[in-house]
Amino acid sequence: MQKIAIIGQGYVGLPLSLIFSEADITVFALDIDQDKIDLLNQGKSYIRHIESSRVNAVVGKGALIPSCDFSKVSEVDAVIICVPTPLDTHRQPDMSYVAKTGEAIGKYLQANTTVILESTAYPGATEELLKPILESTSSLKVGVDLHLAFSPEREDPGNPDSKVKTIPKLVGGLSPACLERATALYQQVIDTVVPVSSCRVAEAAKLTENIFRSVNIALINELKMIYAKMNIDIWEVIEAAKTKPFGFMPFYPGPGLGGHCIPIDPFYLSWKAKEIGLPTRFIELAGEINHNMPEYVVSNLAEALNQSGKPIKSSRILIIGMAYKKNVDDMRESPALVILDMIKEKGGIIEYYDPYIPQIPHTREFSHLQGMCSIKWDSEALSDFDAAIIVTAHDGVDYAEAIERVPVLIDTRNALSSVEIPTEQIWKA
Repeated sequence: MQKIAIIGQGYVGLPLSLIFSEADITVFALDIDQDKIDLLNQGKSYIRHIESSRVNAVVGKGALIPSCDFSKVSEVDAVIICVPTPLDTHRQPDMSYVAKTGEAIGKYLQANTTVILESTAYPGATEELLKPILESTSSLKVGVDLHLAFSPEREDPGNPDSKVKTIPKLVGGLSPACLERATALYQQVIDTVVPVSSCRVAEAAKLTENIFRSVNIALINELKMIYAKMNIDIWEVIEAAKTKPFGFMPFYPGPGLGGHCIPIDPFYLSWKAKEIGLPTRFIELAGEINHNMPEYVVSNLAEALNQSGKPIKSSRILIIGMAYKKNVDDMRESPALVILDMIKEKGGIIEYYDPYIPQIPHTREFSHLQGMCSIKWDSEALSDFDAAIIVTAHDGVDYAEAIERVPVLIDTRNALSSVEIPTEQIWKA
């Protein structure tokens, strides 16, 4: 039976591990987080949209073998790397997880193994960073007795109709043989595999997809602020504009960008462009607009409270939704963290409600918020707040009750448009 190792069992690695193991391919699910490995070995999922029954089924039959032991790489035909590639404190690419993974697996790689990087990277990272690490630690040569490729992950969290198996998979290799081996691996479990001419093309395609979204979201966020000054509802404008059957694609405003892709990917290209002496003015402007949206939300909160005769300081404020996207339990890069922190700094007494995030986990930038817990949603608790901000519009939240109990509501997601209660207490931000 074919054996592969998938390194990193997070939001990308675990779904990928499951589809391979469900296809009767033995998967060593590797991660340095012992807690994750323990849960997987118990047949339990720690990601809300992945049912534990799926994990239990493949662990039970031995198709999925969770482990922290990277020596398992010596037993496999292929290794897929799905580790984080965040930004550092200076908003520059942090490729340390990829580099450390390369060093960890290199000494165990056997001849003719295929290694595929799925982590988001700048164009050239597979060849310039990972290739020399693997060659120096394994004594194998890429394109000769080691196959190396890049295949960007494409996830749509919160969309129940989105399945890893049905999302077209881009693959680029460092040689024709590398491409052939990587393509053949994915074709066993993915409906449509799209080979491209190089790793650099695949790396650039991933960045382009998310830079496209970042720039268009920035544009619509800027229009939102302009139209708000003109007393024009941006949400109604978008609905009107999208009736045009050509030449327009709807994007929607929000309180800032979140998730593991859109807030990060543009910086990977702008950083790389600086190396070759080219500016990325358009990308950086979009980043600046999106980065400043939490401040715009808090300024709207201050204005709304001021009209009620209250400052932010000492006011009780509720954030509704901490996850970066509705109906997911992922709060990486969530603008809710920034908004919460800004309000705390201004002296606000702040709490949050999110059925998907019962407790704020450790984050590199907001470690001081770790352990903060969601309130229980009930009429008595809601009545204690002076204002609430809808940052993430999860389904199933009783927004009508929020309108009834909270004097001021800041709606950043148009969540209250379907609540048929006309009121002056709602601010769109």
